[in-house]
Amino acid sequence: MTIEIVIIFVILGLSLIFFALELFSIDKISIFVLASLLLAGFLSPEEALTGFSNTATITILMLMIIAIAMEQNGVINMLSKSMTKLKGMPLLLLIPVIMFIVAGISAFISTTAVVIVFVKLTNELHQRYGISQSKLLLPISFAGILGGSCTLMGTSTNLIVNAIAEQSGVPKLSFFEFTNYGLIFLGVGVVVVTALSFVLPYDSKKTKDFQKELQDFITKLCINKESSLIGKTIGETFLFTNQNVQLLKMTRDGITTNAPGKYITLKEGDILLVNASMDNLLKAKETEGITLFNEVVAEEHEDEDNSEEVKQEVNKDTHIVELLILPNSNLLGLRLGDIKPAMIMEANPLAIKKRINMRNTKERLIRKREDKIRLKVSDRLLIQIDEDDIDKLEGIEHVVVMQQLSSSTFPNARKKYISLTILLITIGLAASGLFPIVKSTIIGVFLLLVFNCLKLNTVYKDINWEVIFLLACLIPIGIAMKNTGAETWLSENLIGMLQGQSPMLVIASLFGITMLFSGVISNNATAIIMTPIALSVAAGLNLDPKFFILSVLFAANFSFFTPMGYQTNTIIYGLGIYSFRHFAIIGGVLSVILWVLATFLFSENI
Repeated sequence: MTIEIVIIFVILGLSLIFFALELFSIDKISIFVLASLLLAGFLSPEEALTGFSNTATITILMLMIIAIAMEQNGVINMLSKSMTKLKGMPLLLLIPVIMFIVAGISAFISTTAVVIVFVKLTNELHQRYGISQSKLLLPISFAGILGGSCTLMGTSTNLIVNAIAEQSGVPKLSFFEFTNYGLIFLGVGVVVVTALSFVLPYDSKKTKDFQKELQDFITKLCINKESSLIGKTIGETFLFTNQNVQLLKMTRDGITTNAPGKYITLKEGDILLVNASMDNLLKAKETEGITLFNEVVAEEHEDEDNSEEVKQEVNKDTHIVELLILPNSNLLGLRLGDIKPAMIMEANPLAIKKRINMRNTKERLIRKREDKIRLKVSDRLLIQIDEDDIDKLEGIEHVVVMQQLSSSTFPNARKKYISLTILLITIGLAASGLFPIVKSTIIGVFLLLVFNCLKLNTVYKDINWEVIFLLACLIPIGIAMKNTGAETWLSENLIGMLQGQSPMLVIASLFGITMLFSGVISNNATAIIMTPIALSVAAGLNLDPKFFILSVLFAANFSFFTPMGYQTNTIIYGLGIYSFRHFAIIGGVLSVILWVLATFLFSENI
């Protein structure tokens, strides 16, 4: 072993420790590795930059942009809404059905983006129908990983392994090259997770009570002269058909009707008191031609002041922000009309979410007067604010910004369906082999820009640049290992250990080591380190490299037994619902079963 080999192994060893202990962010560790290899003279400047031009890096960047466009334009949400039809299904049937839905979407769209959307959706299902979040979230994360392992564009790990293998002269993997194995693993994974779902915790009473008390926003809507609602009965509109919207009162010509019936025909100027989610309110504003009022309703104030209501439409150049009112806030006790001077900025209150008892919400709102409102602890306030003033919100003590949306980014139907069509075109071009996947994804981004379904200045902040720098900085490791002779030394020693052993033992060793690495460090970093080693071992033993590549690909993805190995697991773990043991038990059993299954499947085909 030469001094160069010792140094490069020290650099790699330190990087593995940093990754495992999370001493620094992954982009900083990646730059540390690249800089160390440059300073040691193991890479030329040109070789060090090859990661930035690598097809895997560019493809993953394009896929991130496409995934952001799909989320912003409502495509992922549309695909996930099928879950609302499953609300009455028994849990043991609901878990596998949801897992197959998530896996199917994750095979073609960024797994992380899909899981984030489903986390939001399960929260809505929990609030609306009492469906247990804690029984669904971990299966959703695992399903995303399993589904992403079914196609070449399913995860960044798949693309990295394929790109490194192709650089080494191995025939590249086709789009559905390993889908048959991925589907087998998915089926087994769904059965195992469903069978072990009894280990998952039930939602605590505290969580249920808290969620139950958080109601939708309450606001007034005015029907404009250009509204598509005019001439329709209430029963024909979203006010009746959307179960997530409650129409509480209607005022026409100064006469108020409590709990208006579905046969009433809507007219211009009708004022509607509704209880609905922020998404439904803003979607209705965009599509139905209605105006949000800046004077919102309370459930318990009986002030006789009949001050004039002033309509304030949501300006498309402003942002919508949801604020949580904390104890000791200087906004407590204020009426909504007094919020502007208290906040010392141009902020228009649009709606409020009261933390009140669910049993009497509707009856109280119908019975009480609603001229004014006073803010209380745990109320949530929806405000319209200019983009330039958003930073000033940080200066308001005891107020938390919960969500921030640009009113210009709310999805509309045209962009949603155009975006979905472009996604299908991108998948079709890549899957058919007509174009390489990198070319297909670039064409997809181009089409999104042409049809105005994507604005690059809005997606830059949502791109996971840590992953891009991880790939760009670590991909040159393979070149450095070849330049120093470390790759040859390592492969010769591994071949010496495995020489004469059965292919089953060789695959089992490679799969097991890769899976262990992926449980403590990034799955992408694991793939970058292990793929060249797998190819060297395959060449040294004179065996088909395809199944060595697939061993690394699947094993690097299958980091179920810890919450750190895969980003979706980390997201789910961060919600505070699960402990480490839930991943260790369910993920550990699943990992062992898939390890044994993959060993048999791959070794039989070598």
